[in-house]
Amino acid sequence: MKFGAHIYLWTDRWTPQGLHLLDQAKELGLDCFEIACGDDVQIDISSTGAHARSLGLELVLSPGGEWPMECDISLDDPQNRQRGVDWHRKYIEMAGELGAIAYTGAIYGHPGCIMKRRPPDDELPRTAENLHHLADVAESCGVELVLEPMSHFRTHLVNTVHQAVQLIELAGHKNLKVLLDTYHLVTETRDYEKEVHTAGDLLWGVHACENDRGVPGGGLVPWTKIFKSIADIAMDGYIILETYNSSLDDFAFERGMFHNVCPNGNDFVRTGLSFLQEGLHKAGANHSY
Repeated sequence: MKFGAHIYLWTDRWTPQGLHLLDQAKELGLDCFEIACGDDVQIDISSTGAHARSLGLELVLSPGGEWPMECDISLDDPQNRQRGVDWHRKYIEMAGELGAIAYTGAIYGHPGCIMKRRPPDDELPRTAENLHHLADVAESCGVELVLEPMSHFRTHLVNTVHQAVQLIELAGHKNLKVLLDTYHLVTETRDYEKEVHTAGDLLWGVHACENDRGVPGGGLVPWTKIFKSIADIAMDGYIILETYNSSLDDFAFERGMFHNVCPNGNDFVRTGLSFLQEGLHKAGANHSY
C-alpha cells in the first residue's frame, strides 16, 4: 500500500515555487503527492517532475483548479463534449510529461453540473466513447485514467462505485480504474464493504477523509469495514488524504467547507496516516508500507 496527500491540505494551488511541498510530503513519510491542475494553475513540468523523481515521490494529477463548465465530455452539445475531450487531453499529456502515475477525478462529467432529469438514452454511451478515447491518450502517455464517483450534490452521472464500474465496462478500455472517496460515498451508500468489493481489481485507490472532510477516524465513515474489505480484495494501491486547508483565508469556504477541520496540513497527515496504517495492519491488509 502506498500513501499520499492532496495539495489542498497546504495551499489553494500549485505554483512553480511549490517544490518545498514535495520535500514536506516526503519528510512526512508519504509515497505520492496529488497536484490539482487547471487553467489558473502554473506547473513547471521539468522542475516539478525532476524534483519528485529525485525524492522517489510519485505524482498524481487531477482537475481541481479553473475548469470551464462547458468542457464536459457528457454534455448534450457535441461541441462542448469535444471541448471537454480537448481540455482533459491537455492535462493528461501534462501528467505524462510530469511522469505522473495517474490522472484522476470526475472526468466523466464536471463537478457542479447536475442535470435534474431522466437521463437521455445516449448520455452514458457518448460519455463512455469519450472516456475510451481519453483512456487511449492516457495509455500512450503512461498514465492511468481513474474515475472518482462523487455525491449527488456534485454530479448526476456517477455517484457510486457500481455506476463507475458500469461506465468503465461500457467504455471497454483496460486503462480505466476507480478511486473511492470516503467523503462522497457517505451520502450514496449504506454499505462501504460492498462498494470496495464491487470495485475489486479496478480499485486504484482511496481518497481518505471523514464525513465532515476532517481527518480520518471518529466520524461516520465505517473505517473498520473499509480496512477489512481492502484486505479481502488484496488491494495494493494508493490511499490519499484529501481535504481543504481551513486556515487559508476564504479557501475552504469557497470550496463549500465551513468547518475548521484542517488548520494544519502536516498535523492532518500525521494523524491520518497513523490511523490508516494501524487500521490496515489490524485488518491484515498489504504490509508493504
